Amino acid sequence: MHYIPLIARVLLTAAFVMAGGAKLAGAEMMVGTFEAIGWGQWFRYVTGIIEVGAAAMLWVKSTRLLGALLLGATMVGAIIAHLLVLGPSAVPAAVLGLLTLVVIYFERRPAA
Repeated sequence: MHYIPLIARVLLTAAFVMAGGAKLAGAEMMVGTFEAIGWGQWFRYVTGIIEVGAAAMLWVKSTRLLGALLLGATMVGAIIAHLLVLGPSAVPAAVLGLLTLVVIYFERRPAA
């Protein structure tokens, strides 16, 4: 059981550093995605900063829970965007959301 939250943090960090980095770098797909959402490119930058920053927060014990909560909230937004605007599948966002729940679950318990 000790390795489950560690594996979840590794997977989340990899996914969000890549996705957030692509947003910040202006990858064509990300620019198009945020154009389709209709909130402007500033929202792409904010989302990228949140993703990369929250992924880093997963590795500091005192910020781990907050980082997971930020990533979870971001994935709720991504699921809503996929269901209402982007289509076709919100499954990747849902999987990442579930991984954030794993981290939240293990972090909410007091250390023994």
